[in-house]
Amino acid sequence: MDMRSWRFLKASLVAVFALHAYFCHSDTAPYYSFVDEATSAPQVSYHDYIVVGGGVAGCPLAATLSETATVLVLERGGSPYRKPVDTDKGNFVLTLLDPTPDSYAQAFITEDGVYNHRARVLGGGSVFNAGFYSHAEPDFIKESGLDEALVKDSYQWVEKKVAFKAPVLQWQSAVINGLLEAGVLPYNGFTYDHINGTKIGATIFDLDDHRHSAADLLEYDNPKQIKVYLHATVHKIILATEGIRSRPRAEGVIFEDAFGVKHTAFLTKDSKSEIIVSAGAIGSPQLLMLSGIGPAHQLEALGIEVVMDQPMVGQGMGDNTLNGLVIPSPIPVELSLVSSVGISQPVNYIESGSGLNLTPSFGRITKLLLPFLNQTTIGSLFDTRLRGGIIVQKAARPISRGHIELWSTDPNETPKVRFNYFQEPEDLRKCVQGIKTIINVVNSKAFSKFRYQEISTQLLLNLVAALPLNLRPRSLATALSLEHFCRDTVMTFWHHHGGCQTGNVVDHDYRVLGVDGLRVIDSSTFSFTPGTNPQAAVMMLGRAMGVRIQKGRYS
Repeated sequence: MDMRSWRFLKASLVAVFALHAYFCHSDTAPYYSFVDEATSAPQVSYHDYIVVGGGVAGCPLAATLSETATVLVLERGGSPYRKPVDTDKGNFVLTLLDPTPDSYAQAFITEDGVYNHRARVLGGGSVFNAGFYSHAEPDFIKESGLDEALVKDSYQWVEKKVAFKAPVLQWQSAVINGLLEAGVLPYNGFTYDHINGTKIGATIFDLDDHRHSAADLLEYDNPKQIKVYLHATVHKIILATEGIRSRPRAEGVIFEDAFGVKHTAFLTKDSKSEIIVSAGAIGSPQLLMLSGIGPAHQLEALGIEVVMDQPMVGQGMGDNTLNGLVIPSPIPVELSLVSSVGISQPVNYIESGSGLNLTPSFGRITKLLLPFLNQTTIGSLFDTRLRGGIIVQKAARPISRGHIELWSTDPNETPKVRFNYFQEPEDLRKCVQGIKTIINVVNSKAFSKFRYQEISTQLLLNLVAALPLNLRPRSLATALSLEHFCRDTVMTFWHHHGGCQTGNVVDHDYRVLGVDGLRVIDSSTFSFTPGTNPQAAVMMLGRAMGVRIQKGRYS
């Protein structure tokens, strides 16, 4: 199929999805009069702020800016409200596996051979993540340079719309008590705070297991001053230069709708008007490079005009690793995603879920369990949902760093991404420590009713090692060494960060160094992911920076 035919097919499918969303709109989903398909956009428009990416940071940022200025949001994906049931708690894994052209999660494989996803939906990764909501550690707030009172107010602004106390039923209670037996102390009860020990956190799933996302924060907007276009793929930022010594200035963007038609959005003539890139740790450095800001040798090789040679764009990429165990249970379990966490700063975080719809992934597990359990028991484990759960660890603050490179000038194509998982021995040590903690939880008295005594923890390790979790070369010693187990079973926690890091690419006001009228506000600016799960901090950042930018505009 040639490119023209593919684009026509893709546009047709997108149109079908849009019609389906219109006629099957959920009564519980917010209705936004200012959200439209990019096919309805004028050829040329003018705005005080242009936000590229309606994700976890972009939605609260845009809603805040619209209080006092005109805002355009360009989101390359669709609406999270077109299929609201798909984002409910019980369909967490299935949303990630959605193969349709307009899926919320765009799959890709890193150069390390690890399966991965990036968001393409209004609301970003908060539309398909595990839902855990917890504040950042104090170190992150200090490094961000944000005022503590503003941070507190911004968290509260977010939480009025999307945060709920996470439910704790039998499985999660057993994990909590198992963590305490394993020495992850003290017990801190329910708290938003990121502190050592075991705690219950918040979630973006409500009491009916319906998901709320960053897109819900658009309810705060001024609908007369904001416009959001879906399936609007930004191809480049228009950067103007006057004279050989002048700084480049962002003046607008060129974006394409689902039918391949190009549109141009310009900033108003106000000197405080800005373009703010919030396209995520992969999308933001990619867009800067496509616009001529990045490593000159890489841009020149693709015929991109170099506006500013900035070798640090796309560098310092990090991703937190995920490793863990699957534990079949002899008794029924509730459906749960992350409700509690064991925090061992700065080593790792232990989280858990149960009753998930993982059935498509477990054909190989049944074969390995056959020698230990009878066919009837095997069948009961994988009826419609897993009778059992998973306990995983996230290695905190990885030292290993990678980079991204452009394959082409097509913004729809995910660039080459390498995270260099476990390149640094310290990251591997953290993983091993986390797996040891998980084993201690599984072997604890508190957790005993949820495991078959005849299945040893070594067999559980073997089961996970037998699954095709990634495309990395396998070691023959996986079952003999936790170091090999970590390397061979590594997965992503989807907590990508870096690529436009503060101090290297942007300043502490998130302005792109050497360029006027251009900021980057999202996880690409981070040197580490805040908290156990970063979404709370990223939404807070969007709100806080919106407030700060407003004050700067009218001061």
